[in-house]
Amino acid sequence: MKDLRDILKEFKRGEINEEDIMKHLKIDYLEKVETSVLLDMPRMERTGFPEIVFAQSKENDVLLKLITKYLKIRNFILISRLREDQYPLLDEFIQKNPNYKLITNKLGKIAKIYHSSINSREFKGRIGLITAGTSDIAIAEEIKMIAEAMECEVITAYDVGIAGFHRIFEPLKMMIEKEVSVIVVAAGMEGTLPGVVSALVDIPVIGVPTSNGYGYGGKGEGALSTMLQSCSPGLSVVNIDNGVGAAASAILIAKNANKENK
Repeated sequence: MKDLRDILKEFKRGEINEEDIMKHLKIDYLEKVETSVLLDMPRMERTGFPEIVFAQSKENDVLLKLITKYLKIRNFILISRLREDQYPLLDEFIQKNPNYKLITNKLGKIAKIYHSSINSREFKGRIGLITAGTSDIAIAEEIKMIAEAMECEVITAYDVGIAGFHRIFEPLKMMIEKEVSVIVVAAGMEGTLPGVVSALVDIPVIGVPTSNGYGYGGKGEGALSTMLQSCSPGLSVVNIDNGVGAAASAILIAKNANKENK
């Protein structure tokens, strides 16, 4: 299936008519892999953010079919929350399809498969990414790979939580100097850092509560509650460990800010 932009260009050149466009859109809307599995192919054009395959709960044969089907339409795919037994599956796919390349981030449990013809990158925006502790880096790495796949530059500062409050100021100054459009802050335990950051900057801040901590509330509920109850303006909050949701919001903010600045 062709990219929607290519279809519109063909229509503009007079190579296809309105009926051809409607046929393409009907075919493209939901591509079936099997009767129980559907891929939302036009999500990128509709929302500015691609469909990401969630691998954790999928059987390996279903995951492989999804990857194969998706790459017939798009030139790259992101696969999140990979299990250890699924990485060899990706290696096998690359061996059988030498026109594609693979990038994996085992800490972030995420991978990208892309066609080797992808060369140039168009700058779409700049995002700041902060973690309170080292235990939060896995979620941050998931966010980072997604944002970079969507052609955003990511400025990172890891392990700068409020236990050593002085550590946050230098990274924030750097991010302000580099004119990031949004800052994503991942924090577990009591989850205070996103509220602190949003009180120090004049750009949107996205808080990501992570499932790190002790005892009661230690699975992320404590951090989520703190972030939701924050009195600091400009802070938005996603669900516990929801790196994909945080990345999607940050990318859209950065891309729109970049458009306005052009």
